[in-house]
Amino acid sequence: MNFIKKAIVAVGLVAASTSAFAADITGAGATFPFPVYSKWADAYKKETGNGLNYQSIGSGAGIKQIQAKTVTFGATDAPLKAEQLEKDGLIQWPMVMGAIVPVVNLEGIKPGELVLSGELLGDIYLGKVTKWNDPAIAKLNPKLTLPTDAITVVRRSDGSGTTFNFTDYLSKASSEWKAKVGQGTAVEWPTGVGAKGNEGVAGNVGQTKNSIGYVEYAYAKQNKLTYAAMINKAGKTVQPTVAAFQAAASNADWAKAPGYYVILTDQPGEASWPITAATFILMHKTPVDKAASAEAIKFFKWSFEKGAKMAEELDYIPMPEPVVKLIEKTWSADIKS
Repeated sequence: MNFIKKAIVAVGLVAASTSAFAADITGAGATFPFPVYSKWADAYKKETGNGLNYQSIGSGAGIKQIQAKTVTFGATDAPLKAEQLEKDGLIQWPMVMGAIVPVVNLEGIKPGELVLSGELLGDIYLGKVTKWNDPAIAKLNPKLTLPTDAITVVRRSDGSGTTFNFTDYLSKASSEWKAKVGQGTAVEWPTGVGAKGNEGVAGNVGQTKNSIGYVEYAYAKQNKLTYAAMINKAGKTVQPTVAAFQAAASNADWAKAPGYYVILTDQPGEASWPITAATFILMHKTPVDKAASAEAIKFFKWSFEKGAKMAEELDYIPMPEPVVKLIEKTWSADIKS
């Protein structure tokens, strides 16, 4: 049983066990943080007896569910701007940070051996570079024996915060991508096969020879997918490591960002991984179910206090302590209990 299947089972068990409690914690949204939320939920259940039912359905669907007040919290990797939060009566905060990696299924090529740039990724997803032995790929990978086969492009079919951050990065790295496609949780893809969730993209790439996709790093690692190295904004070739993710995240100025709206793609610094991202929680300032809202805040507080090591084990980056203190002040100031 692979990690993702285990995670689904774990959350399923937690979800099934919540019925005995007056205030069930229900959430829905981003697939990007699902591995770490699942791990936290399992540990929290063992420690407190309280369960969490989290539906990994994509950021777009998570935003819709919290707007419709059908869940206690929504989860999104595409943060809402301050004016949208105000309109919907929501607060937002970053819960954890991670990174998006290009993944490939190429015979004889090991994780981290293939090197890609943002502009080249843009050209592949624009349908301009269609074969693995294209001169543009060969130029960055002179020591690799590249197949002559066509590239099977895999991308998200659902409204996705992972897509938001991936296309935001492509828009910064490729002027042609920015002009023709742009950034969003859902875009008009010029090419590719659609798959639902990080789970779907990981599964599709894992089963399809000569394919390329993009997933949150935990999905690449746990599914033993071949990830690519990237050339960052400083022109350096970097591997997806916690140190590289932290280097990118270190530039974030959370205190000065209204609604904690910070995008971490294409950050400066020689060590920075170029497609780093935060994932966010959305809750109502005036909750429909105050008991459930209070329980959710207890879970998030516990996750900040006791979940950092679990996050790091899955190669996520915990929020820095000063940012956690800011977030806790936001809870007490903005959520009516």
